[in-house]
Amino acid sequence: MSGHLLSIVLFTPLAGMLLLLLIPSSKAALLKLWANVVAVAGFLVSIPLVCRFNQSLGGFQYVEKADWIPSLGVKYYIGMDGISLLLVMLTTVLGVVAVLCSWSAVEHRLKEYYAMLLLLQTGMIGVFISLDFFLFYVFWELVLVPMYFLIGVWGGPRKLYAAIKFFLYTLAGSVLMLLGILTLYFQHFQQFGYYTFDISELMKLNLPMGLQQWVFWAFFIGFAIKVPMFPFHTWLPDAHVEAPTAGSVILAGVLLKMGTYGFLRFSLPLLPKASVDQTIVQILAVLSIIGIIYGALVSLMQKDWKKLVAYSSVSHLGFCTLGIFALNPNGITGSVIQQVNHGISTGMLFLVVGVVYERRHTREIKEYGGLAHVMPVYSVIFAIAMLSSAGLPLLNGFVGEFTILQGAFEANRIWAAFAVSGVVLGAAYLLWLYQRTMLGQITNLKNLSLKDVNLREMAVFAPLLIWALWIGVYPKPYFDVLEKPVAEIVQRVRPDYYRVRAPMVTAGLGEANAR
Repeated sequence: MSGHLLSIVLFTPLAGMLLLLLIPSSKAALLKLWANVVAVAGFLVSIPLVCRFNQSLGGFQYVEKADWIPSLGVKYYIGMDGISLLLVMLTTVLGVVAVLCSWSAVEHRLKEYYAMLLLLQTGMIGVFISLDFFLFYVFWELVLVPMYFLIGVWGGPRKLYAAIKFFLYTLAGSVLMLLGILTLYFQHFQQFGYYTFDISELMKLNLPMGLQQWVFWAFFIGFAIKVPMFPFHTWLPDAHVEAPTAGSVILAGVLLKMGTYGFLRFSLPLLPKASVDQTIVQILAVLSIIGIIYGALVSLMQKDWKKLVAYSSVSHLGFCTLGIFALNPNGITGSVIQQVNHGISTGMLFLVVGVVYERRHTREIKEYGGLAHVMPVYSVIFAIAMLSSAGLPLLNGFVGEFTILQGAFEANRIWAAFAVSGVVLGAAYLLWLYQRTMLGQITNLKNLSLKDVNLREMAVFAPLLIWALWIGVYPKPYFDVLEKPVAEIVQRVRPDYYRVRAPMVTAGLGEANAR
C-alpha cells in the first residue's frame, strides 16, 4: 500500500463518486451520508502522507511513475514535496468541510451535487501532485467542469452568467498555458531528440532569453487568471457570490491556489532567466501591490456580505504573488503558508456567510446588526475567523503576512511599504463588517428568532478553528516542511543567492563572537 499511497489519496474521492452514482436519487439521507463518509475517508488516507514525509530530504517523495501514452512521451508521474504536501492536506480538509456544510443547504439534485464535489476533489489533488505536464494539464482542465456545474446548477439568481464567465476566463488562460507547454515540449525534442512532458527533464532545457520570456507570459496569463491577479480578477466576485457555500469554500480555499502553485512549480524552476528579469519582476510586483490595495478598498465599499469576502481574496492573494516574486526564501515560504492560511480563514468567512444565509436568505449587510445577542456562539466563531483573516498575532494570518513582508522588504523596501497598507485596510473592512453585523442593537425584527449554530455547523468550523490556532501559535513544522523545496526553487532561480548570503552570515557570527 505504501508504494501507491499517493494514488490512493488521489483516487479515493473518484472511487467514492462512482459508488455514489449507484445510489438511487430518491434516497437523500443515504446520498448525504455516503458523500460525507467518502470525504472523511479522503482525509484519513491523506494523513499517512504527513506522518511518513521526510522533511530532511530534497526533491519529491512518494513518487509513482508509469508509461501512459508512450508514443507522445506522456507518463503517469506523480510525487510531492513540502509545498504539494501542505496544499494536498488543505484540499482534503476543506473537502470534508465543503461536503458537511452542504447537509441542509442543498435540497435538489443531491446525487449530481455530491458527485461534482468529489470529482472536483480528485482534480485538485491531481494538480498538486502531477510531475508530468500533460497529466497536470488534464487535471487542471478537469477542475473546470465540476466547478462550472456547481455554480451553474446550484448557484444564485445570476448563476449562468457567473458560471459561463468563470469557464471562459479560465479556459482562455488554459489555452495560452497549453501553447507554453507545447513550446517546451518541442524545444526538448530539438535539443535532446525525444519527446517528453516530464518536468524534471524539461528543466534541463537551455532556452534563449526571448523564448523564456514568451513562455513565461503564456504561463503567466493562465496562472494569473486562476489566482486571480489584478486585472484578471473580474470573474471571481461573480463566481463567489453565485456559487453555493461549499463552492465558495472550495473556490477560495483551493482553486485559487492552483495559480500560485503554478508559478512556484513551473514558471520559476522551468524559466529561471525570465523569472529574474527585472522588468518582469517589477511588473508582477506592481500588479500584486495594486491587487492588495484595490481588493481591500473595493471590499470596504461592498453592501453584499459575500462580495466583501470575495474581494478580500483578491487582496490576500496579492500578498501570495508578491511573496513569490520577492524571489527569496522568506517571500516564497511566507507565500505558501499564506496560501494555506487564506484557505482556512476565507473558508471560514464563507461558511460564516453560509450559516446566516441559510437562516435569512439574504446577504445584504444592512439587513443584519446585533446578531451577537441571539447568536453568541456564532459571533465568537465569526470573530476568530475575522481576526485570523486580518492577521492578528497568535492566529494563522499573522505568520504568513509577516514572513511575506520580511521577504518583500529584503527584495524592495518600497514594495513592503505599500503592502503594509493592505494589512491595515484588511483590518478596517473586516472590523467594519463585524461591527455592522454582530454588534449594536437588533434593528431588524426578523433577526430576533434566529437560531445559534447547531452541532453539525460547529463540527464544520472546528477543524478550521483548530488549524488557525495551531499555525498561529506553533508554525515551526510548516517552516521545516518548506525549507528544502523553497531552497531548491531559490537555488534554481538565483544560483548566487546562497553563495552571497553565506559569507554575510559567517561575518555576522564572527562579529557576534568577537563581542
